[in-house]
Amino acid sequence: MTWGRRLPPPLRRIATGALHWGREWAADVGAIGPDDALGRRFGSFGRGSCLCYPQGAIFNEQYIHIGEGTVVGPGASVTAGMAPGQSLPTDPVVRIGDRCVIGRGSHIIGHWGIDIGDDIQTGPYVYITDQNHTYTDPDEPVGRQWPVEASVRVGSGSWLGANVVILPGADIGEHVVVAAGAVVRGTVPSHSVVAGVPARVVRRYVAGQGWVDERDAATA
Repeated sequence: MTWGRRLPPPLRRIATGALHWGREWAADVGAIGPDDALGRRFGSFGRGSCLCYPQGAIFNEQYIHIGEGTVVGPGASVTAGMAPGQSLPTDPVVRIGDRCVIGRGSHIIGHWGIDIGDDIQTGPYVYITDQNHTYTDPDEPVGRQWPVEASVRVGSGSWLGANVVILPGADIGEHVVVAAGAVVRGTVPSHSVVAGVPARVVRRYVAGQGWVDERDAATA
C-alpha cells in the first residue's frame, strides 16, 4: 500500500483535490500564448494559439512562425537548428499554419524548411524533420557523417496519425490521411490515404467515384 492510501479518507480527498488543482494551475500558467514574454520570442505567434504546458524542447524561436488558433500539445518539441543561439540561413525554418492541432509528445525539428499548412491535425508522438544523417562513407559511424537537409511540406487539411514519421524531402498534398505508424518520404498526392513503411497510397479520391482502393483503381 502506498503512503497516500494510508491517509484517512478526508485527508486523502483534500490531498487528491490539491494535487489535481495544482496540475490544472500549472497547465494554465505554464502555457505559452502570443501575449506572453516567451511567445514574443517567436518569429510570429498568431492570436488564439497556444503551446500547452509542459513544453518539450523549444529554441531559436525567432525562426519559428505559428499561425492563428493553433494548439501544440503537451510535451511537444518545436525547434529550429541544432542548438540554441544558432544563426540559420532560412526564415522561417518552421512554419505551422492556422487552426492546427499538434499532438502531445510530437517533435517538429527544422533545420532548413518545414511548412505545415492550415487545418492540420496530428495524433500523438508524430516526428517531422527536414534533416537526416548520410551513410555515404561505409567506414565512418553514421552519426558522425555530415547530415543533409531537404524541405518538408504538409498540405492543408491533412491528418497525420499517431507515431507517423515524416522524413526530409516529403511533400504531402492537401487533404491527405497518413495512417498511424507510417513513414513518409517523397511526394504524396492530394486527396489520398497512405500507410506503411515506407508509406504508399492505399486509397485515393476519384472525381465522380468517391474514395477508391488503390488496388481496385489499378485494375479498373
